[in-house]
Amino acid sequence: MSVMSIQTSPMVPSFLRKLVQKIQPAHYQLLKFLAVGALNTLFAYVIFSLFLYMKIHYTIASLLAIVLGVIFNFKTYGALVFKRSDNTLIFRFILIYAVLYLLSISGLWCFNHMGVNLYYANAIMLAPMSALSFCLNKFFVFV
Repeated sequence: MSVMSIQTSPMVPSFLRKLVQKIQPAHYQLLKFLAVGALNTLFAYVIFSLFLYMKIHYTIASLLAIVLGVIFNFKTYGALVFKRSDNTLIFRFILIYAVLYLLSISGLWCFNHMGVNLYYANAIMLAPMSALSFCLNKFFVFV
């Protein structure tokens, strides 16, 4: 549903219509990123957890979750958030995911050596990794 249809639809409660009207376009992009990011994050976390449950080492589980999520994420972020469908941008997208993977593995390694359960460790890292992902996507990939 577009912003315009939310603002005019009689099916949408008036308080929600007023809220959408107050959101500035720059903030709207961030909200869309967070909504799409929640879906992408859930997808990646479920994949990671599934592989971890299958007794696959956390580094491989994380790598597989990222690899399987890259295409899905590239398409959802590009089309739904940044309104860019240029497939040549995937190389930049893959580069930032490589950086995010290395940072994620480093964090998991630290948590693992502190004795933190890896399921919890990955969940703890979701928010900062998502924030970094938005910045890298907005200012490096989908410019």
